[in-house]
Amino acid sequence: MTYVIIGWDGPEGQSKRPHHRPAHLDYLERLQQQGQLICAGPFTDQAGSLVIIEADTMEKAESIANGDPYVTHEIFERVEIHPFKRVFPRLQEI
Repeated sequence: MTYVIIGWDGPEGQSKRPHHRPAHLDYLERLQQQGQLICAGPFTDQAGSLVIIEADTMEKAESIANGDPYVTHEIFERVEIHPFKRVFPRLQEI
C-alpha cells in the first residue's frame, strides 16, 4: 500500500537541515534501493517535506517515518502519515 508522509518543520528545522541532510538522503537512498520509496522532496515554501512510500501496513509506514534522521533529530516537529490511493497517472496494467 502507498503512504504519504508529511513532515512539518519545527522552528529550528531550516537551521538543522544542512547538518542532517546527508544522513537523511542516505536513508532515502536505502528506501529507494529496497523498492519502498516512490518520491521525496522539500516544500519550496520551507514548511517541511513530502515522502511517498510503499509499505505493507500503517505500522511499517510509521516505522519508516520514525527512522528518518529528520524525525530523530527533530527537524520535523510534526509528522502526518496517510494511506494514499494513486489514481493518476494510471499504472500500466499487466
